[in-house]
Amino acid sequence: MSIGTTWRQRRQAARTRRAIDRALARSSSPAMRDELLTMANSNSFHTRGL
Repeated sequence: MSIGTTWRQRRQAARTRRAIDRALARSSSPAMRDELLTMANSNSFHTRGL
């Protein structure tokens, strides 16, 4: 894997985390918050595996 690809994936992961954080801040539904946290956790798991 090239350095450029790794950097791009890391940047994408950071953008996704920020988007999830914004959605969590807007969300008032406990079920939605739970779903977003699950997404955030699975995303960070995948990016750690690189």
